[in-house]
Amino acid sequence: MSLIKSISGIRGTIGGKPGDGLTPVDIVKFASAYGIWLGRKNPGKPLRVIIGRDARRSGPMVNNLVVNTLRSLGINVTDTGLASTPTVELAVTGTGSHGGIIITASHNPAEWNALKLLNGKGEFLSAADGSEVLKIADSEDFAFAGVDDFGSFIHDDSWSQIHLDQVLGLELTRSDLIRKADFTIAIDCVNSVGGIIVPGLLKGLGVNKIVEINTDPDGHFSHNPEPLPQNLTEISSLVRKKKADLGFVVDPDVDRLAIICEDGSMFGEEYTLVAVSDYVLKHKSGNTVSNLSSTRALKDVTERYGGRYFTAAVGEVNVVEEMKRRNAVIGGEGNGGVIYPKLHYGRDALVGIALFLSHLALSGMKCSELRKTYPDYFMAKKKMTLQEGSDFKRILDIVRQEFKDYEIDERDGMRIEQKDGWVQVRKSNTEPIIRIYAESRTPEEADDLADRVIGIVKKA
Repeated sequence: MSLIKSISGIRGTIGGKPGDGLTPVDIVKFASAYGIWLGRKNPGKPLRVIIGRDARRSGPMVNNLVVNTLRSLGINVTDTGLASTPTVELAVTGTGSHGGIIITASHNPAEWNALKLLNGKGEFLSAADGSEVLKIADSEDFAFAGVDDFGSFIHDDSWSQIHLDQVLGLELTRSDLIRKADFTIAIDCVNSVGGIIVPGLLKGLGVNKIVEINTDPDGHFSHNPEPLPQNLTEISSLVRKKKADLGFVVDPDVDRLAIICEDGSMFGEEYTLVAVSDYVLKHKSGNTVSNLSSTRALKDVTERYGGRYFTAAVGEVNVVEEMKRRNAVIGGEGNGGVIYPKLHYGRDALVGIALFLSHLALSGMKCSELRKTYPDYFMAKKKMTLQEGSDFKRILDIVRQEFKDYEIDERDGMRIEQKDGWVQVRKSNTEPIIRIYAESRTPEEADDLADRVIGIVKKA
């Protein structure tokens, strides 16, 4: 069993003992802490919180506990039902609510679930606010409402359509060009909420030929839900078999987007943001931001248009803060997460789909041809289990000593810059693992660099 408490919320495997897994006790405890924190941030105000969830089988149980905990604190709750993470984020600001909770473990397997916590801007909590929530949870400084002061409850599932309408209404969403291109598109929505909203988006964009797999939102994930190449063999074969122009894959809460080319090859999750940024920068020059674990290709594309590229620590809240600081026109993460401020400050696979298809239609190229227009970098993404009691600081000290002659960035674990690439070692925010990412000009160089660091970590 695993339970991970971080500034953005609580994530764990369902069941077990309180404090070891994500149990009803833990769910009530952290929902209570969030509600108390929200009340302190908004003294004297009648509070409203938006709730939404992905299609995990544990979702209804977690949802009921969260809703009734918040109501018992006197907080009014609007439940959007089965909804993507970006949909809930938009609903928070669209309703003028004070916060939101998304019940999803994102890319984690089906036995996981989580409470993702939002502020009144529909954005993940800052480090300071997240730390305050954790302190309240630890102290259990809760005071619940009496029977006459329970919060209200309403169900409003209209926000998925509102979300679609806003994406379709963006200036850079070119439904006319997409309709004219007459694309055949395959989709894999891993049996979660993408199966509800992605087909609706494609139809709204003028795509009439859609090949669907795993679109029944029953929570029985047909494969590992993280949209990595090793998990996407089924849709890769389907794209070739059906002679589709491309394929789209989203994770369970629809904030990450992977793209499959017409020949079944991976466009590359790192290049989702690169391609969308290329399209945006063609129409509006400016700055871009991605996290320290993302490809250098975004820097190359940004500078081609005269903009400046900036990095942030891993985590959506960190990228968003840096985007605001740098007035970035586009940003995100190299895991297929696109953040387009014209819509909202959150990773959104739906806006990624709309802008990518507009870009592809405007280019007149095949998907694989478009991919070849970008600089080639190769990334090795590896991980190691973090043994209980391991001293991560000591591990970093040893890695630092091994690379003492190189430029080192320690904003997020440790990233070591080299002439033709970089390597990063960092502790995961969502799993009990160490991630070792390396990028270079060839797959072999990236693998060798990552393996070198893994060897150092094993010795440590």
